[in-house]
Amino acid sequence: MQLDHVRMECLQIPFKQSFSHAAASRQTTETVIVKAVSQNGLAAYGEGCPRYYVTGETIASALQFFDKIKQKLSTIHNLHDLKQWVNTHAMEIDQNAAAWCAIELALLDLLAKESHQSVEALLDLPELCGCFQYSAVLGTGNMAAYTQQLQRYLHRGFTDFKVKVCGDFAQDQDKIALLRDHAKPLSVRLDANNLWNDAEQASTYIKNLNFPFRAIEEPLTVNDYAGCRKIHDALQIPIILDESFLGHAQFDYLIEDPQTWIINLRISKMGGLFRSLAIAKTAKELSIPLIIGAQVGETSILTRAALTVANACRDQIVAQEGAFGTYLLERDITGQALMFGREGKLDASGFYGKAGFAFDYQKL
Repeated sequence: MQLDHVRMECLQIPFKQSFSHAAASRQTTETVIVKAVSQNGLAAYGEGCPRYYVTGETIASALQFFDKIKQKLSTIHNLHDLKQWVNTHAMEIDQNAAAWCAIELALLDLLAKESHQSVEALLDLPELCGCFQYSAVLGTGNMAAYTQQLQRYLHRGFTDFKVKVCGDFAQDQDKIALLRDHAKPLSVRLDANNLWNDAEQASTYIKNLNFPFRAIEEPLTVNDYAGCRKIHDALQIPIILDESFLGHAQFDYLIEDPQTWIINLRISKMGGLFRSLAIAKTAKELSIPLIIGAQVGETSILTRAALTVANACRDQIVAQEGAFGTYLLERDITGQALMFGREGKLDASGFYGKAGFAFDYQKL
């Protein structure tokens, strides 16, 4: 492969409704898109979602990182070159995970198209096929909006939920009561988005909600592993790490008690597919389950990339998030939005064996 040019741009698409949680509230995407074009005219795209409260990145920092390294990308001609680039520039990618994710996905898409094979085949992974099951996600909006959103999910047949709490106990209690009173048993994970700074306070709050939560995500300030262990011991519920797990080095904090943890693996947060696949491999060796997560507002490009990982480690996954497409976005950038349907199911059989990530980018 010979690159002709590569560019990164900011993408802003309005949401159909605002989305809020304890760490942030937004009404549009916060995304960077990379376009890579080969000398024979093939074009490919990648996406990253910089989040300051997750990886310390912003749109501005992503664009600055790209400007710094874009000339060096011309040295990447094949998969071996790309892998070597990732290994050689590990420290830079640590600081610019979402930005690099967008670049890496575009280059993988282009390399696969050049060789007339899927990204999965390029990476020597199983071809994408079958159905994937997604979770419903309920934000911290007002009670009327929450109730309406819940009813839409239930009408679509969802039984697996991720529910965000705001810290107002009366409001959180009322919202959880709607789940408890549903006729059909629901599987529910609680997401606190680093709401508390005291393990005992968090444990008491969660216990008083009086619901058999499947797991608790990020209850305490980032990287408070000791405090999270206390919550696990008090409630006997696994702790999901999201902002507190950004890279392979953080396995050092989990090795002694792997049964305590679930890792929320988001492709953009981890810095692309190579790093995500490596994390999934180590998690399997340690018997730590995974949630294949998503950034709010990501387009079908990141949804498709996440399927590559989900398909490669189906036996490790306890839940999958994302694939909202135009349920949330006013528009998507691919020819057809990749999104879940009834009961949260997404049939990926149409991607089997198709070159690259197999999108039509007519809207770009």
